[in-house]
Amino acid sequence: MTRFPDIKPTTQRVVIEAVTPSVDDGRFAAKRIVGDRVTVEADVFGDGHDHVSSEVQYRVAGSGRWKTVPMEPLAMDRRRGSFNVDRPGGHEFRVRGWIDHFDTWRDGLEKKVGAGQDVSVDLQIGADLVVDAADRADGDDAEALSEFAARIGDATATDDERVAAALEPDLSALLYAWGDRSMATITPAFPLWVDRTRARFSSWYELFPRSWGAPGSHGTFADVAEKLDYVAEMGFDVLYLPPIHPIGVTMRKGPNNSLDASPEDPGVPWAVGSSDGGHLAINPKLGTLDDFRALRKRAESLGIELAMDIAFQCSPDHPWVTEHPEWFKHRPDGSIQYAENPPKRYEDIYPIDFETSDPEGLWEALRDVFLYWIDQGVEIFRVDNPHTKAFPFWEWVIAQVTERHPGAIFLAEAFTRPTVMHRLAKAGFTQSYTYFTWRNTAWELKTYMEDLSAVSDFLRPNFWPNTPDILPQYLQNGGRPAFIARAILAAMLSSNYGVYGPEFELMGNTPRAPGSEEYLDSEKYQIREWDLDRADSLAPLLGRLNQIRHDHASLQRTDNITFHPIDNQDILCFSKEWEDDLVLVVVNLDPHHTQSGYIQLPLEEMGIAEHSSFQVHDLLTDRRFLWNDRWNYVELDPTGIPAHVFAVRKLVRTEHDFDYYL
Repeated sequence: MTRFPDIKPTTQRVVIEAVTPSVDDGRFAAKRIVGDRVTVEADVFGDGHDHVSSEVQYRVAGSGRWKTVPMEPLAMDRRRGSFNVDRPGGHEFRVRGWIDHFDTWRDGLEKKVGAGQDVSVDLQIGADLVVDAADRADGDDAEALSEFAARIGDATATDDERVAAALEPDLSALLYAWGDRSMATITPAFPLWVDRTRARFSSWYELFPRSWGAPGSHGTFADVAEKLDYVAEMGFDVLYLPPIHPIGVTMRKGPNNSLDASPEDPGVPWAVGSSDGGHLAINPKLGTLDDFRALRKRAESLGIELAMDIAFQCSPDHPWVTEHPEWFKHRPDGSIQYAENPPKRYEDIYPIDFETSDPEGLWEALRDVFLYWIDQGVEIFRVDNPHTKAFPFWEWVIAQVTERHPGAIFLAEAFTRPTVMHRLAKAGFTQSYTYFTWRNTAWELKTYMEDLSAVSDFLRPNFWPNTPDILPQYLQNGGRPAFIARAILAAMLSSNYGVYGPEFELMGNTPRAPGSEEYLDSEKYQIREWDLDRADSLAPLLGRLNQIRHDHASLQRTDNITFHPIDNQDILCFSKEWEDDLVLVVVNLDPHHTQSGYIQLPLEEMGIAEHSSFQVHDLLTDRRFLWNDRWNYVELDPTGIPAHVFAVRKLVRTEHDFDYYL
């Protein structure tokens, strides 16, 4: 066996390497948003001293003719070209590079003329190159090239006149357009998936509809619709509902995960399925399909999009258990294996067996769950524990769904190892839960944001300070200041974030047991009653944060963050900038003590002249400060608002000596 078995004689001399954006060398699609300008870079080079030209070719995936854009040289052999994407769905691009004989000749001609050498033969060579280009061209370009060829090859003209014709910029542009690309090197096509804007920028609010009814009653979709102004006033644009399907009766859990449920206990929504139906049915206690549609329409009228939880697992009472027993794993005694994550046991849930003897039937049934709810007007799905299902399934089903509905959004709830989280994102999940919930110190947060930046071509983070499953120690021990700090961090660090409420805004922080991250009297197992009008609620703060996010384009991205030095490790300082919008965030991470320090700002990079004045406007408190240097003092008391969210306004002096701030 030879070392290079696929090498054959070729006239291609250009090498193209290190193309970006690329996920696993094009195995998976890089992700962008409608309206983005996609920047492609690559190392493009050839042997010897001949010049190399290159371009990016792009198109909607599988469509006809490629569009092209030239690549500009960067340092060394690195080159860059960019194009816009204006529709959701699959796109693709590739890089083409070729030996540019005309540009090589033209550069040599200039050098020889500068050295006073005879160029008569060189001019004839150039004329022949232009004639060849004219033969490839059409219309006015062909005529213009023929005229240039005649001028360069005109032996009756002086060399100076012929050289002047050869060096005209218009000729270079024509030769780039019609140069000989017959021996070009072309990379394979790199996939690109383009999502709608909400994939990059969204604010999620999670609630259990059954807890939104009158005291002592089971809440319904109609109850949620009636109180939906509460969510709208906080500025959330995605309302996420845990599973809305019938809940199993067999092994139903009671309060605090008790195995002794009473007939009145509502059960765990993630134990999907009963005699009332499975994943295509609605829990009758929540209402009817018409009630669900009415809630969706009510939400849309308030600018809120409904998100559903898809949990591919079944209660022992799910119709699939009897209709498709082959979709479940059976133990030696014939019983079906319930879900476990030792030492945790979920006796009320049967996991689906992806090693089933009927993968085709299983996969199609699960796909049809998504398609059914999309038909009901839902296009956002939070997927429960996707890391416990087969990776090829997710790649297949997301492709199947988005081919029909490119606006569909999938949030992966996978608190697991980084490689697994990354693979799910590569497989097509639009957004991903993250480790933000457990990153508390300035060093941890900064390092984690750097980790996320390294995978930003395919993974979009969604930051949650809490979930129904997770009450982190920081919130348990930090009181109100901790909740405020975590809300600000989630909303400012990531362009996608969410909270599980009303536990969050009402600052629920009692664990089931010491050292546990589970809530006492968790809403997963029982109906709760909420006082949404509590005077100390953080709802106004959440509303203010969401308004700030909508007002400032820099906060609608996650890939534009810069951390700034501060001489206190208990304070985190960072900024986000997009076009002319600059926001500076400073957060006291210590919920128990006042912290202070000096921030060092890179004024030049921020477009602020050294020693010039600039105003920082705190968007949380509406206070304004005039700063005059790169070092600036802050002091944050956790008993108030333990953070600043500054809009940075630069001082501008007009020709009439009037000062104003941008």
